[in-house]
Amino acid sequence: QVQLVESGGGSVQAGGSLRLSCVASGSIFSIRTMGWYRQAPGNKREFVATITPIGTINYTDSVKGRFTISRDNAKKTVYLQMNSLKPEDTAVYYCNADISMGWGPRNYWGQGTQVTVSS
Repeated sequence: QVQLVESGGGSVQAGGSLRLSCVASGSIFSIRTMGWYRQAPGNKREFVATITPIGTINYTDSVKGRFTISRDNAKKTVYLQMNSLKPEDTAVYYCNADISMGWGPRNYWGQGTQVTVSS
C-alpha cells in the first residue's frame, strides 16, 4: 500500500504565505515525478507544479514567481511554498506522485488540503 498525506493548508489573507507538505509512505521502491494540483469549487482539477527526482521543475503560468516546489528524496516528501497568495489561489490542493513498489509505477493522489485566501 502507498499513501500520500498532505499538510499545511489553511486560511490566509491576500499577500500571505503558506507551505504545503506531502509525505509518501508504504512499500515504496522509487518515486518519480511528484507534483501539486488544485481544484477550486465548480472547476476541474488543474496542474500547479511538478518536480522530477533530479529537480526538473514545471509550473503553471499563474503561479510562476510566487510558488516554489521542492522535494526531499530521502524523506519522500514534496513541498509547495506559496507566497504572495491571491484569492484566486483558493482551492483544495492535491499531492500527486508516480510511485513504484518494485515494478511499473502507478499514479497516486493525496486526500487534499484546503487553501483559502481572503481579500
